[in-house]
Amino acid sequence: MTQLLKLILLKITELTSVILLLSGSLITQNYIMTFLKPALFFLLLISAFAAASCNRDENDIIPDVYVDFTIDLMDPEFISLLAIDVSDTIDATNWGSRSAGYDGNGIIIYSGPEEYYAFDRTCPYDFAVNGLSIKVRTDKSSVALCPHCGTKYALSVYGTPVSGPGKYPLKNYNTTFEEERYVSVWNN
Repeated sequence: MTQLLKLILLKITELTSVILLLSGSLITQNYIMTFLKPALFFLLLISAFAAASCNRDENDIIPDVYVDFTIDLMDPEFISLLAIDVSDTIDATNWGSRSAGYDGNGIIIYSGPEEYYAFDRTCPYDFAVNGLSIKVRTDKSSVALCPHCGTKYALSVYGTPVSGPGKYPLKNYNTTFEEERYVSVWNN
């Protein structure tokens, strides 16, 4: 993005020089660059802020916590995740603080048709509106339910609220599926 913007601005500078030369103006290249350098810098600065803001997920309102763990789907505790459209929960009780999610509420792992997804179990609606850290429940299906506000989240569509007052999706974590049995969950 930045390289493309630099190229565009360079072409604009060249075009401006050509136009001024063709119009018979006595303005020199140094004079043009004296005025265009601040403008170029300003445009690059604006584009950098725009690019940075595009990377932020405005719906991600649950604060970041360190998450980094791997589960073995051959472990009897998680073997159900080998089937499609099934979810299971992980928490710090058995897996330590790296699997605790926000405020120790835990993490939901969902087996989609083509990949695995991981969500924080903290209800984003209650957190945003009431400042509460409420743990959503799942019955090992593709739906998570907040017991406090009643929002239902569809895990099959990235934790999106499908009913209730919630308007923010569940916080997502990165996942990889390796060697046909290991699901790793992490954030940056």
